[in-house]
Amino acid sequence: MFLRASWRPGVAGTVAVLSCALLLSAGTVALAAPSDQPGGTTGVLDSTELDDLQHRAADVQSDLQQRQAEVADARAQQAAAQAAADTAAAAVSDADGVLAQRQAAVALYASAVYRDGGPPSTLSVLLQGGDPGEVVSALGYLGVIDRRAAAVLSAAERERRRALGRATAAEQALAEAKARAAAVDAQVGELEAAAQAVTADLDRALGAVDRQLAQLQAEQVDVNARTAANWRAYVAELSAAGVAPPPAAALRDPAAGLPGGLVPVGAAGGGAQPGAAQLPRRPSSLLVLPAETIAAVSAAMDHLGVPYAPGTSGPESFDCGSLVRSVYAAAGVPLPGDQAGLFSVTVPVAAADVLPGDLVFLGSQESGLSHVGIALDRASMLAADARAGAVVVRTLPSDQVLGIGRPSLAQRAPAPAPGPRSGALPVECGNTVYPASYDGTRAWGGYPNGLIPPSALCPLGVTGHQLRCDAAAAYRAMSAALQAAFGQPICITDSYRTYASQVRLYGEKPALAAVPGTSNHGWGLAVDLCGGIDSYGTAQYAWMGANAGRFGFIHPTWADPGNGREEPWHWEYAAG
Repeated sequence: MFLRASWRPGVAGTVAVLSCALLLSAGTVALAAPSDQPGGTTGVLDSTELDDLQHRAADVQSDLQQRQAEVADARAQQAAAQAAADTAAAAVSDADGVLAQRQAAVALYASAVYRDGGPPSTLSVLLQGGDPGEVVSALGYLGVIDRRAAAVLSAAERERRRALGRATAAEQALAEAKARAAAVDAQVGELEAAAQAVTADLDRALGAVDRQLAQLQAEQVDVNARTAANWRAYVAELSAAGVAPPPAAALRDPAAGLPGGLVPVGAAGGGAQPGAAQLPRRPSSLLVLPAETIAAVSAAMDHLGVPYAPGTSGPESFDCGSLVRSVYAAAGVPLPGDQAGLFSVTVPVAAADVLPGDLVFLGSQESGLSHVGIALDRASMLAADARAGAVVVRTLPSDQVLGIGRPSLAQRAPAPAPGPRSGALPVECGNTVYPASYDGTRAWGGYPNGLIPPSALCPLGVTGHQLRCDAAAAYRAMSAALQAAFGQPICITDSYRTYASQVRLYGEKPALAAVPGTSNHGWGLAVDLCGGIDSYGTAQYAWMGANAGRFGFIHPTWADPGNGREEPWHWEYAAG
């Protein structure tokens, strides 16, 4: 069986005599027991108080989401009522103007009549008339003038009164809309006060969780250090026993013979395992791995603690596939640099036969292949882990093992890696990969939005700005690349937003800001950028469009031009 440091420290092995064969089942290195939570960042510790506070925050959030719709509707109705009132007031003004114009015309007529000695009358027309036909026409004309003047003035007055009625109704509707908006604002104010109250309580509880998280992270560092020390002790023991690790080719066919003094390692299904041997001795045998495997695992130990970042291949950061490729390439074994490629060409061995240096492929039926790491024993593995945000020693979850591969054996004909099923999102190095248009939750680690312990976040190298650790490492690499192109690092205005800051922003802009607890900034996965990136059509924006994806960042489709919310400055980490 395989031993772990929690049972017995140091380097050890066990001997198992198999019937009908002289095959010894070699033990392996007893390694430090890894935490069940890689990097201490994959779950909030159990806390009834924190759970209760999260439920309170969720209740407030639900109410705020409902009120936000009411706020938007009330503001829209108020704007519509204001526009109607303005239109009605303009109509009254127009009607007053028409009436005034027509009154002025009548007054001008009266003035002319007065100046000319009075209005024409029936008698004056008869006395001055000539032809009888002309007299009759003139008398009819006088009647028309009097009736027309009265009708014009009457029509203008009626229109003015109608306009006044419409204006009065519009003003009343506006007053009602303002009253409703004020009432909704007051309700939102009460909810904001409740959000602020629960935020204060959450901050206190979160402080306790953060201290526990910091302790877990310190324990992870200790696990890494003790594991590396135990590995170095194993390599030293080989040397002390006079064993020079043979090349991989010398151990691939135990039936054809092994280097002098070595015997095969038994396989769980019977026979001997290819790619390994052991030195018989008492009280326990000593596992002998190929020189390439020992060199690769030793190189991996040197990378413990290095940040994880998707699409990078060292030495400042790695993803899970590039770490494997890098350490084996240094040992003279060429391999693909992605988890699917590694699965495709690595010769599989039985899970019960796993040895240090073997590749562990993790996943599920729904997500398919989701992670690759380097086995250290049956219970632990070393990997560039997306959720831990670093190269760490972590538990090997037996229920997630899709396969074990041995890189020291000759590569097999390529076989397809299992992919996602039924529309499931792909998973890379332990974290879900979201498409640019994904609108679902991006929750991680069991933390509430905006309530991520500070110890679970990492700095961006710009004062006050933090993201989830893998996103932070990817951001720093992307910023360095942009600096190489333009001479300046990425300009940033916003990154992780705490729940409290989301509450404050919502209080300032309730119709525009995201409801507290729903912003992607609250997951530590979104940034707002400046320095040219904040404008479509600039060279910096074009560079981001062409290169950000290499570092796991995308510009979400809802923020593209013409999609309703144009935000060139908003970018999100979608690689995990």
